[in-house]
Amino acid sequence: PYDIYNCPAHPPKNYPYAWNLLKVLNHWQPDDPTLPEDRKVFQGLCIFDYERDYDKAINYRRKELPFVVVNDPQAKETAKRWNAPGYMEQMLGGVKHRAEYSESNHFLYWNKPRGFKPEKGRFGRRRMNGDRNPLHAPSAEEIKDWKEPTTMLRMTYKEWLSHANLTATGEVVGPDDPHYYFRLIGCGETGPQGECDQGSSEYLFDELPFFQPRETLYVVDPLEQKGIHCRFGMHGVIAENHFDQSRNAIVVLGGERRYILSHPNQCRYLSLLPKGHPSARHSAVDWSDPDLDTYPEFAEAMGNEVVLQAGDVLYLPTNWFHYIISLSLNFQCNTRSGVTPEYLRPLRECGF
Repeated sequence: PYDIYNCPAHPPKNYPYAWNLLKVLNHWQPDDPTLPEDRKVFQGLCIFDYERDYDKAINYRRKELPFVVVNDPQAKETAKRWNAPGYMEQMLGGVKHRAEYSESNHFLYWNKPRGFKPEKGRFGRRRMNGDRNPLHAPSAEEIKDWKEPTTMLRMTYKEWLSHANLTATGEVVGPDDPHYYFRLIGCGETGPQGECDQGSSEYLFDELPFFQPRETLYVVDPLEQKGIHCRFGMHGVIAENHFDQSRNAIVVLGGERRYILSHPNQCRYLSLLPKGHPSARHSAVDWSDPDLDTYPEFAEAMGNEVVLQAGDVLYLPTNWFHYIISLSLNFQCNTRSGVTPEYLRPLRECGF
């Protein structure tokens, strides 16, 4: 219905186009980071050139719809700098930062509440308001043996790279092998003295001037900005499907990442782990091998995908679902800037 490389000035009806998620996943299995032979991507998002299509991008952002920006001079310059030999080692030095270890390529966010103890019936099936289809959530019986899905560590960039860059040395790393994630946090106004994180990286605001706390294409409400967060992904790493409760601007500064996106109104089909669960807001479904007997509603879910390369920026409104696959070793940073009310109702009906 529209050309993603030459989108109309204003969002067309039913933008962005979506396909059945099972079709998207079956065509390009998430555990395989290699682009399919037919090179087909089920992309519904518009691609806007920063210089040529800036006004179009503003129109879509005002409607709180997702899109991708390419050829932003500042983003390209940062990507060029971060990929220069030796630059990251010099910038990050020997400071230890947050890292995460998984026994496989799957990373499920978790934050165990203090005193977490599943109570009988607390996480049972619930029905959505006005909908006969149940929203599946695991029962207390199902999660009584819950354990932390990943291990939190601290390490230097050089240490992380020694684990993450195995494919560069010719080693074959499969989905069932250990994988590592690396993280930087620039606290900004959430911690002016860097107190939001040990070894905080306030220099990120200089490295990524397009994410500084001022009103820009990417930062809608500077007063609500929550710092700059960077995650460096190992080849094959998967961040499980989830939604964030604020606007999000995401830039890839090295390598490639595949994003599979869904509208907030798809929450009823995604079998979300509920409030109170350590991995709340995340899908209980293994997207690389969906169990439709346990989660039959997943067969009705819709979505689209996009592959981001170094210098590309994704604008993602509040509560949009995203599932992320690292197609190579990569650097990705994001910043959040306030909440838009457009997509609160669908998630409220799903219990959030």
